[in-house]
Amino acid sequence: MYCDINYKTKKALREAISNGVTVTVFQPGGMFPSATDGNVSLEGPHYPLPHKWYARAKIANGAIVKLYK
Repeated sequence: MYCDINYKTKKALREAISNGVTVTVFQPGGMFPSATDGNVSLEGPHYPLPHKWYARAKIANGAIVKLYK
């Protein structure tokens, strides 16, 4: 899954979440439905750039509530 904002680094994503930014997620392509609650795997930056970071996150109502280490 991707974050709605194309964060170039996991550090930038972590800082946004700690600063209270609501970060939602989506599954590109539409082949698989996006989860709205639970744990998800994230990757970034968005395609076509090569993915340089990966993360696990807990989401509620489609927004990240916790980013795991």
